[in-house]
Amino acid sequence: MTDAIERIRERLFAMQDTDYQAFQAKLLPTVPPGKVIGVRLPDLRRCAKELAGTADAAVFLETLPHTYYEENNLHGFLLERIRDFDAALAGVETFLPYIDNWATCDTTSPKVFAKHTDALLEPVRRWIGSQQTYTVRYGLGMLMRYYLDEAFRPEYLDWAGKVQSEEYYVRMMAAWFFATALAKQPQAAWPWLAQPRLDPWVRAKAVQKALESRRITPEQKQALRALRKTF
Repeated sequence: MTDAIERIRERLFAMQDTDYQAFQAKLLPTVPPGKVIGVRLPDLRRCAKELAGTADAAVFLETLPHTYYEENNLHGFLLERIRDFDAALAGVETFLPYIDNWATCDTTSPKVFAKHTDALLEPVRRWIGSQQTYTVRYGLGMLMRYYLDEAFRPEYLDWAGKVQSEEYYVRMMAAWFFATALAKQPQAAWPWLAQPRLDPWVRAKAVQKALESRRITPEQKQALRALRKTF
């Protein structure tokens, strides 16, 4: 282990909260409890802000795989602070194969991506077609984050709808995507829920999530309840 990695790891353990570690470990079934230090996300983000641009950060970003869950999160938060789109994208591409849990997957989102949605679209489609669980989940998450508002096109629903996976964390993100699509693009999204075009599990979970959402209108929820009776 290099001096830079050791310094960063010591810094993370200095922020350890053992009660939080026990709580966090229960939320991460794919991560061994011994790989969770117990550092709260605001502390990790502050650490990333202080490390960004330093020589230690550069070494850290080049050192994969990491040992601890918090090291993976810190890696993601350092990527978020990269201002150059190509560099941020390259960093994400390198990091994705090493993501091993839903939380790191969902919290890694370089801010520069929002300014380059046209260029991001090809990688998103490629990620969705991956065979790696968290790469697919990440692609679906990016599709949900950036392409259900002004940049929306109906074909994006088709991209997400064609994802075939038995992995729980992929299917949950697909359900989340379609529930969000119903809130933001109801006319385009409704047929995907009203007709048996989706994986049955994803469809049922998307309806459940939509019924739990405050963004879904009472009229939509009434229709969803009627629809659910037909499953």
